Amino acid sequence: RFEPEVVFDKKNLIFFDNKGSILKFDQNSKLLWKKNYYVRSEKKLRPMLSMASNQNYLIVVDNLAKYYALDIKTGDLIWMKSNSSPFNSQIKLYKNLIFATDFENVLRCYSMTNGNELWSVKTDNSFVKSQKKLSLIISQNKVFFNNTLGDISAVDINKGRLIWQTPTQDSSIFESSFQLKTSDLILANKRILFSNTKNEFYSLDVKTGTLIWKKKISSSIKSSVVDNLVFTVSENGFLIIFEAKTGNIVRITNVFDRIKEKKRSTIKPVGFVVGKKNIYLTTDNGRLIVIDILTGKSKSMSKIDGDKISRPFVVDKNLYIIKNNAIIQFN
Repeated sequence: RFEPEVVFDKKNLIFFDNKGSILKFDQNSKLLWKKNYYVRSEKKLRPMLSMASNQNYLIVVDNLAKYYALDIKTGDLIWMKSNSSPFNSQIKLYKNLIFATDFENVLRCYSMTNGNELWSVKTDNSFVKSQKKLSLIISQNKVFFNNTLGDISAVDINKGRLIWQTPTQDSSIFESSFQLKTSDLILANKRILFSNTKNEFYSLDVKTGTLIWKKKISSSIKSSVVDNLVFTVSENGFLIIFEAKTGNIVRITNVFDRIKEKKRSTIKPVGFVVGKKNIYLTTDNGRLIVIDILTGKSKSMSKIDGDKISRPFVVDKNLYIIKNNAIIQFN
């Protein structure tokens, strides 16, 4: 269920292997450096890393409760520290600050210079841990994040003060928490948009957290916004386009039409990117589906792997997909 993220430093690509080694490649796949800062016992646990970067630093958090900073040019270790709980979220960087959420549903803010914790905000914890990476977004000196219970919170970046919190689920229902998977949060027209596997797509006011509209759409993958249009793909393989302001649906098309009908119910979308002419969608059975953006119909389907692959990443007119022990580049 791990959701890998590729880090790009200009045209260079940074990723990690199953022993926690971090590798940096140039655009011609030449290895620039490889570094590993784990001891033998930690390597055997196959640490899973989340990374983010700026011009100087590569910041890493992992599921072993470690977090550290590397020189992005050389890979040399600048500092390394430990948290009280493993991490299970994206990382966001803002000026000289690092933000990540751990398995206890605590949002933590660290100094990028030395790794010292500056503040933390604790939200309600659940017995069941998230099946999906928790999401964070930053806007107007606020950090917005979700937790394993489905709560969406807004925190003042400078003071670490909770501004508002909006529950989306009944936390008293154990089964509901166990099955819940929420998409990444995105910002559009002063709204926070996200969906989940409970057939709910939300639009919240970014200032107050109040509900603007709610639609019956089941999806756990990150949506995309182009102008006032929101693109998402449902769990059962329908491309849905609707207006960000009103939630009014513009078009729905079946993009799993090239998959045999008997198999469609067992296949789930992993992620997609929207290009000028096409939408590129990956599935958990290792397929890449190319969709015409004007008609919403699938144009082709290619087998990338026999197992799950990552969502697509696009940098400098190249498309990248991660599979087991490899990263594939497409022109």
